[in-house]
Amino acid sequence: MRFSLNEHVKAVHPPPISEVKEWAAQRPADAAALIDLCQAVPDYAPPAGMISHIQQMALDPLTSRYSPDEGLAEVRESVCHRYRRRYAAKINPEQVCLTVGASAAFWLAMLTLCHAGDEVIVQLPCYFDHPMALGSLGIRPVYAPYKENEKGLPNPDSIARLITPRTRAILLVSPSNPTGTVIPPDLLRRLYFLAQQHRIALILDETYSDFIEGMPHDLFTMEEWGSTLLQIMSFGKSYALTGYRAGMLAAAPEVIRQALKIQDTMTVCQPRITQLALQYGLDHLDQWVEINRRMMTFRHNLFTEEFSLPGNRFRLAASGSFFAWVKHPFPGKSGREVARRLAVEAGILTLPGEVFGPGLEDYLRLAFGNIKEKAIPEAIHRFRRFA
Repeated sequence: MRFSLNEHVKAVHPPPISEVKEWAAQRPADAAALIDLCQAVPDYAPPAGMISHIQQMALDPLTSRYSPDEGLAEVRESVCHRYRRRYAAKINPEQVCLTVGASAAFWLAMLTLCHAGDEVIVQLPCYFDHPMALGSLGIRPVYAPYKENEKGLPNPDSIARLITPRTRAILLVSPSNPTGTVIPPDLLRRLYFLAQQHRIALILDETYSDFIEGMPHDLFTMEEWGSTLLQIMSFGKSYALTGYRAGMLAAAPEVIRQALKIQDTMTVCQPRITQLALQYGLDHLDQWVEINRRMMTFRHNLFTEEFSLPGNRFRLAASGSFFAWVKHPFPGKSGREVARRLAVEAGILTLPGEVFGPGLEDYLRLAFGNIKEKAIPEAIHRFRRFA
């Protein structure tokens, strides 16, 4: 081609889930059915009441129109009511911006906080979309090391040593994607005050927080939480609405005002039909979400207990919520090579550890959103036979 492309974008690796699906296409036509432990999406549908509500709302011509950039006031108020129930949060609609998925919320946060050349501290292993976005923007991820014996939990002392004059934020994900590990509330408080001390932001991605039992943390109970905390949230997993792209950024009103300049140039607003579906979930589906949390916990526990029985050379390093973080038994082989062979030869789709950060080639991520209880014994049998 005669024109040049953005060198930052060219340096970013392709979406890993697309790569895994390409491997699956290489399997023989008569191969056993695939077992999908790759993509972390719920395999159940939204409840019938929500679907009926969406159908009715689609008939209203107003549903096809823009909303305010930050989202409909009544939907943001429903968000605040849910956060008061879930987090005992001191939150109001001016601290909420509805976004096209959590990914858009992350972009809004990064573009609002950072210039190209700035640094963001990223805890390993990290969600692969985050360094992809940072790299595309010319923002440098500074990786806090992964320690297997600590389940990948962030260490405040290690993070403190990484802070420089270029640091703009500490980025955390809880429950972790890929390990499933939940950051304890007292540790989150320490990291919040560390960020506050250094006058940088604490960015907390809680995409899977509705799969934690009880109140995830108490940061939203602080009077001035927005002075330090930005929260990224996706309701797609909570309400089985992943295709609707129901995300959110929670932050100080001034952050939201600046972020809306970017939102207006990117997506304008979260689609109104998504907002109406989200409002139904926020107002009516607390118990439905809790039932699914228990189901996913049962699914996770069943898998990890059987996976950890003697005779399996794949070793469980960490797990929780939707995920298991597994060390493969092939020294010198990359996670990508092992994951590709598992897909082609064993019919198991996983993600290689190295897409979650440097130095993680010995690991694989397993996700439980697409595997029903009856398929778990066969999946574990395939791991044991492959090893």
